[in-house]
Amino acid sequence: MSSNPKLKDALTDQLANAILLLNNEEECYQFFEDICTISEIKAMAQRLEVARMLKVGHTYDDIVARTGASTATISRVKRCLHYGADGYKIILERLENK
Repeated sequence: MSSNPKLKDALTDQLANAILLLNNEEECYQFFEDICTISEIKAMAQRLEVARMLKVGHTYDDIVARTGASTATISRVKRCLHYGADGYKIILERLENK
């Protein structure tokens, strides 16, 4: 599946390419700390964990207890897992194989 045409433009291309230039975990922390608020970083990390937990079959109650995510966030992540651009699928598979 290709990227969402509403999302894709020169500025988001630049962001994607900037992320691809990061060489290690420390550089990721440095870049994301500068470009995002701590709350935004924590929210992205939480959504990734929600996706991982959904993929392996955890219940909403388990996910809420472990991550503190709202049921609305869990539902949104679940919808992305099933009908999204496969971004979660790609990264979760790569994390499993790491």
